[in-house]
Amino acid sequence: MSDEGLPPPYLEGKNYGEPRICDSDFKGPVVNRNCTDVLCCMIFILFIIGYILLGLVAWVNGDPRRVAYPTDSQGHFCGQKDTPNENKTILFYFNLLSCTSPSVVLNLQCPTTQICVSKCPEKFLTYMEIQYMYRKDNSYLTYYSQFCKSAFVKPAKTLTQVLLDNDCPTAIFPSKPFLRRCFPDFSTKNGTLTVGNKTEFEDGSGRRRNAVELRAAANGINKALDARAIGMKVFEDYATTWYWILIGLTIAMFLSWMFVVLLRFTAGFLFWIFTFGVIGIIAYGIWNCYQEYNSLQEKPNSHLTIYHIGVQTDISMYFQLRQTWFILMIILCILEVFVILVLIFLRNRIRISIALLKEGSKAIGYIPTTLIYPVLTFIFLSICISYWAVIAVYLATSGVPVYKVITPKGQCIHENKTCDPQTFNTTEIAKACPGAQCNFAFYGGKSLYHQYITTFQIFNLFVFLWLINFVIALGQCALAGAFASYYWALKKPDDIPPYPLFTAFGRAIRYHTGSLAFGSLILAGIQMFRLILEYLDKRLKEAQNNISKFLKCCLRCCFWCLEKAVKFLNRNAYIMIAIYGKNFCRSAKDAFNLLMRNILKVAVMDRVTDFVLVLGKILVAGCIGVLAFLLFTERLPMIIEGPTSLNYYWVPLLTVIIGSYLIAHGFFSIYAMCIETIFICFLEDLERNDGSTERPYYMSQSLLKILKEPNVQTKKR
Repeated sequence: MSDEGLPPPYLEGKNYGEPRICDSDFKGPVVNRNCTDVLCCMIFILFIIGYILLGLVAWVNGDPRRVAYPTDSQGHFCGQKDTPNENKTILFYFNLLSCTSPSVVLNLQCPTTQICVSKCPEKFLTYMEIQYMYRKDNSYLTYYSQFCKSAFVKPAKTLTQVLLDNDCPTAIFPSKPFLRRCFPDFSTKNGTLTVGNKTEFEDGSGRRRNAVELRAAANGINKALDARAIGMKVFEDYATTWYWILIGLTIAMFLSWMFVVLLRFTAGFLFWIFTFGVIGIIAYGIWNCYQEYNSLQEKPNSHLTIYHIGVQTDISMYFQLRQTWFILMIILCILEVFVILVLIFLRNRIRISIALLKEGSKAIGYIPTTLIYPVLTFIFLSICISYWAVIAVYLATSGVPVYKVITPKGQCIHENKTCDPQTFNTTEIAKACPGAQCNFAFYGGKSLYHQYITTFQIFNLFVFLWLINFVIALGQCALAGAFASYYWALKKPDDIPPYPLFTAFGRAIRYHTGSLAFGSLILAGIQMFRLILEYLDKRLKEAQNNISKFLKCCLRCCFWCLEKAVKFLNRNAYIMIAIYGKNFCRSAKDAFNLLMRNILKVAVMDRVTDFVLVLGKILVAGCIGVLAFLLFTERLPMIIEGPTSLNYYWVPLLTVIIGSYLIAHGFFSIYAMCIETIFICFLEDLERNDGSTERPYYMSQSLLKILKEPNVQTKKR
């Protein structure tokens, strides 16, 4: 066969298989199909059955209360109903100064006795003081005894005995409950750190300590307290603006739907609306940054740099610096120039994107049920995420309390060995390591099930990734089948089969579960390997050298590129599966060869069309973002009165912007799949048909004209 008689796509690449030009009977997605990749389907079903069984076993052995309730040194829950600790909901640390590592405190493995109490201490007291004070006022003794293991009539034991027996704390100081744990009540007075309005206090062992030492021992805890303050302010902002946020997201949904409808009639016009809208929004951001930069020139301390003020929990402090607004202005200027340059260099190819958008708009107009499908995908994904999270919690809380030997200074050969708190004081360990304690560490066990908890967690994560990718693959295949039915209908919409989306979804489930599971398995394996790399990076961060860091970055980059490439190939393979009903490997090979034979058209369509859709998403999010910014910063008082006295206006603002973008992404992702399916069908159409009466083209006249294919005649419809 000579090259002269073949369509142009064949001339673009001879090494990727010959085009199919002789099948004149092909008239759309194959109806009579067979099940594909049956072995993978069976493996997938077995994994799901195992996943369900794992959930049942975890549900029987796990106890989520272990996450909800703090646990004392004896492994008892604080605040659990029908227990002696029912009214004692807060965990109290005897000697917080021994907790030199904040992460140890938060993980309930601080080397000090921990008990459940009903409230945190509110005053300074030491065990030495109450030995004398209780004779004058018995209320001191009553107050202090509630922070001991058991109440007592009088402090008969000496301080040395108390320290050895761990019956009571040597001292208490003002604290506040956070995360159901008593943490120091830090505050700042005239620039000086204090605890309960004191800079120094007695630690109960004859030494005077200052608030800075306590802060150093609980540095991470204080950060958590700062986070609590921020969290309360954020919660207040959400409570004030929640209905405005809902209104903004509703408007974003309406705008996305309106753009989808209008794209059918005015794709070119709306493209330029998208383009100039994005350019205008970025320009407004540049102008606003410049105005803020100028307004701060006369204010004191605005000349300071971000480096000077360091890391601050109050984000608004950064917006009081000129440097912040100057950096934002530069970033927006670079983004503006980039958008303009992209438009200039792609101006001759924009018409192709507009033609594909119009064709996609027609397809969605004829099959409007496709706009609802993202809701079904969201429901499936929510079920998978919820099931994974529940199993992870139940697995993490499986087992019985495990106790470990801990010492304040960590200088004991028996450190981290398991122990029994009931008999610990009579063992050789207590004698060999003075001051050692047998405290609760975590939940576990020695049974076969408990030994494989980590393996079950890995299995849980892997199947979760597999299911997530399968749900996405199912949606792509179903949508591709529906849009392919539209393209291969010679007389539109008369020849479009009834209920194309439902039919395509049923075909994908009935015949191609194995193929979809195969593609999802490959992607899940890559993602799992990336997660393992991230985990190893965090665990071995301190032991890394420059060479290992370089190799780690190379692996990250390679696997990121591999994941993107596999996603692209899988998506096109699912389109071929929806059309021809072949197995995954055959479909992936056919899709790859087809794209390689038309590599120039692929380069144009893929990037330019994605750019158009991204502009639409940015425009929707940007419009809502600008309105929300003007509303939350009280710059529309003459039009509408928005919420006042917000702590952080950027909290609801970011919520609205991100939510609007996700809503727009849900609508425009349908367009992306539609356009890619039509493009694949278009390439198949060019290879199968020649525009004659016997083999007419199925593409529209406008699409054929835009793509400038020579020597073709399209049958008018």
